[in-house]
Amino acid sequence: MVERGSLAVEMAPRAEKRGRVRVADELSKLVADLADGCMEALNPIWDLCADDLFGLALYRTGNVGDAEDAVQDVFVRLASKPKALARADNPRNYLRRMAHNAAVDVVKRRRPADPIDVAFALGDQDPSTETGADAKRAVVLLAHLPASQRVTVFLRHFEDLSFREIGAVTGVPTFTAASRYRLALRRLRTMMGAER
Repeated sequence: MVERGSLAVEMAPRAEKRGRVRVADELSKLVADLADGCMEALNPIWDLCADDLFGLALYRTGNVGDAEDAVQDVFVRLASKPKALARADNPRNYLRRMAHNAAVDVVKRRRPADPIDVAFALGDQDPSTETGADAKRAVVLLAHLPASQRVTVFLRHFEDLSFREIGAVTGVPTFTAASRYRLALRRLRTMMGAER
């Protein structure tokens, strides 16, 4: 905020946009340098992106050590294939996708097949009510769905993502994400009806 006399002018949105453009320009230059074989570009890329990537990895893993491992994996992959990032339309989103995938891989290595945590999935909902009991049963039945359908239901209901966003996160077309969701709901309804 800039004050001129008694008039206060909000400058943050414009300055923030300039800052993002500057960072994007700087990242693009560093990505080009990395693709040309300049490994010294990794350190400034780390400085620009590591905090954001760590936050995403921490969200996906729920563990600081695992999030650190995931971000480290991203930069090891960048060092081994420096030209891959240069081919991306949006280097920052490409790095985010790499961090997401690395976090998923770290979690898979950590625990092979933990059952879905019903308490986590239900949040503060009281499972003693009829609705809560149905929700608890549906969450338990989610474990019986194929992983692709289970992830789609989670992202739609618990993350509130659109089918387009789900497709981007999981690497499938929007139509496929919507189809997986419909199939999952159909299977859940069938399983819940069969138990009554």
